[in-house]
Amino acid sequence: MAVIHRTTLKPTKLELLTAWLPTRPWYRGGAAGPTLAKAGGFRLDDPQGEVGIEFMVVTETSGPQQAAYLLPLTYRGAPLDGAEHALVGTMEHGVLGRRWAYDGCHDPVLVARLTALIEGRAQAQDQNTSDVPDREVVASFTGDGPLSSDSDWDPDFTVTDDQEGTALTAPHGTTLRLQRVLRPAPDDRPLPPQGAIGHVTGPWQLPDGTRARGLFAVLLTGSRG
Repeated sequence: MAVIHRTTLKPTKLELLTAWLPTRPWYRGGAAGPTLAKAGGFRLDDPQGEVGIEFMVVTETSGPQQAAYLLPLTYRGAPLDGAEHALVGTMEHGVLGRRWAYDGCHDPVLVARLTALIEGRAQAQDQNTSDVPDREVVASFTGDGPLSSDSDWDPDFTVTDDQEGTALTAPHGTTLRLQRVLRPAPDDRPLPPQGAIGHVTGPWQLPDGTRARGLFAVLLTGSRG
């Protein structure tokens, strides 16, 4: 179980993300950089208790139009080998000391736990309170059986960013796609694309204070060779 500490972070997560977000190909804001607000999200537990896993939703209004982004993040007590390119930044945590924050799409622990969530082997947790499930995050899986175990997602998976999101592709062809630029679903009923065998949906708060719901992630299977 992840323990949520009520303490200080220097710099804050939003300060780190303000510098990092404009470097992403799916960023929609202007050249001056974003003005960010936390708008939702959830956490997942690492069974080993070593890695903090958070899916943060932020909104920004500094670009030509309002945008909401899904930012999967991992927090580690030491650098992740081979992931220098995925480092968002470091923070000083008031209880845990120095923490390395990564784009979680490049962290095998987050990818394995997100797959477990989709397949019903993990439960989304409240973003701000320890040991409280987040029932508003809904996962669905229509496959015949588990496609993976927590050990299947290793450093051999490839990460590809485009203007809408990030695709994580395992060697056997399974693709986990994260929707980085969030789209409110009509009638709060997100529909996965054709061919999807699993997906995750969740809510966030729009800048005007209303709530939206949309697709966070989609699982598609390919040839298993």
